[in-house]
Amino acid sequence: MRLRTALLAMTSMVAAPSLAMASTITGPYVNIGGGYNLVQQQHGRFSPTTQADGTSSNNASSSRLRHKDGFTGFGSFGWGFGNGLRVEVEGVYNYSQINHRTPTAVHGSTNGSDQAYGGFVNVLYDIDLAHFGLNVPVTPFVGVGAGYLWQHYNPITTNYANGSVNRIGGTQGSFAYQGIVGAAYDIPGVPGLAVTTEYRFIGQQFADGPYRSTAYNGSGVHKGNVNFDPRFSHQFILGLRYAFDTAPPPPPPAPVIVPPAPTPARTYLVFFDWDKSDLTGRAREIVAQAAQASTHVQTTRIEVNGYTDNSAAHPGPRGERYNMGLSLRRAQSVKAELIRDGVPAAAVDIHGYGEQKPLVPTGPNTREPQNRRVEIILK
Repeated sequence: MRLRTALLAMTSMVAAPSLAMASTITGPYVNIGGGYNLVQQQHGRFSPTTQADGTSSNNASSSRLRHKDGFTGFGSFGWGFGNGLRVEVEGVYNYSQINHRTPTAVHGSTNGSDQAYGGFVNVLYDIDLAHFGLNVPVTPFVGVGAGYLWQHYNPITTNYANGSVNRIGGTQGSFAYQGIVGAAYDIPGVPGLAVTTEYRFIGQQFADGPYRSTAYNGSGVHKGNVNFDPRFSHQFILGLRYAFDTAPPPPPPAPVIVPPAPTPARTYLVFFDWDKSDLTGRAREIVAQAAQASTHVQTTRIEVNGYTDNSAAHPGPRGERYNMGLSLRRAQSVKAELIRDGVPAAAVDIHGYGEQKPLVPTGPNTREPQNRRVEIILK
């Protein structure tokens, strides 16, 4: 029941709304925190001289110690690499009450406490939820740690109904490890300062024989030892973290200025091969642009003027007359294409000017590509 209540409390802290903006740590930071420490039952094996009922015997016995309430506190110094990864060194203190021992051959009552102190080296990773398309002001994190803890019993005393007494005491240091799941909430208006909530699972492996177990009964004092199986703790923590080198948030992006749409041109040039009046692929694209533009600008009519260069398949006046006809055929080809592109035929006027009004002045009988053209003018 106590574990379920603590888990619900932790869930509510993580799910609570926040107005702060989440951030990733770059540079040094410090962190302090404290909370509830829930230790699982421990199994102890007693030496033959200190039985569970306080008497002496040639046979060993075992009991389970049940923990009640406890607390934890820690302080750490770390470094964030700006990509979500953090490394920190942590000092920790854990305390837990012990209020029950079972089974015992004789009924009795147990009370006492234990405490642990030591340190961990932790590696953590901040999860940027923006990468998953979530725009929420929370930065979850996960981590693992390894270290060393000294476990001390204060002692634990069991008073039996037959008048015997048993005490467990001593201090032992051993390897410990932990897993961390939490979330950070930046405090608005205070760059670098954040409130953290965490759940931690801590495991500790004990060596055999270091703890003292002493039995007091009518036959005297009997001293021996007790060995404990691995110890497991669940911790629910509220903390405060400060990052020293927090970069200021980036400035808001400059407003995007949408340039006005370019005004469609009112004159388009279509060029032809020598002595040809049929349209090339590029020429058809330009005619289509002119037809489209006529629907976007105010246009009352479209003038299509055909031209040639001053070279001719036939020299002399006959050549001039030929070029005049060629320029008109070119204008007719463009008009037909405009009509295919949706322009009404009545809106198009065509003219043929032959060799007149060259775009590029040239000498006589010169093949100039830019003079072999049709001008489409939107009016």
